[in-house]
Amino acid sequence: QVQSVEESGGGLVQVGGSLRLSCSASGSIDSVYAMGWYRQAPGSQREPVAVIVRGGGTHLANSVKGRFTISRDNAKNTVYLQMNSLKPEDTAVYYCNAERYSVVLDRLDYWGQGTQVTVSS
Repeated sequence: QVQSVEESGGGLVQVGGSLRLSCSASGSIDSVYAMGWYRQAPGSQREPVAVIVRGGGTHLANSVKGRFTISRDNAKNTVYLQMNSLKPEDTAVYYCNAERYSVVLDRLDYWGQGTQVTVSS
């Protein structure tokens, strides 16, 4: 079972560039209901960016549709966020989240420590 997640892949990139973020889970991601990416810019609330659910369906925020893609590799227990055509407004700390449920259906959320993405103009 997933007990923790860890992000990697952030950095500094120019406008129009690309980055791929990785989220490695401590256990099988087959057991989670959903894994997602969220971001938080300075002075703003954390917002959802992309989610992939157990069945493989994905949901993307309107602001990133057509530019970002979320995918997963179950064999590696890893979820990816491919970010293309980056804009300055994509600058934020990006967090990975794993959502699963206990046997009594308590929701359990696991968050990483975040990875900084900075898009320079």
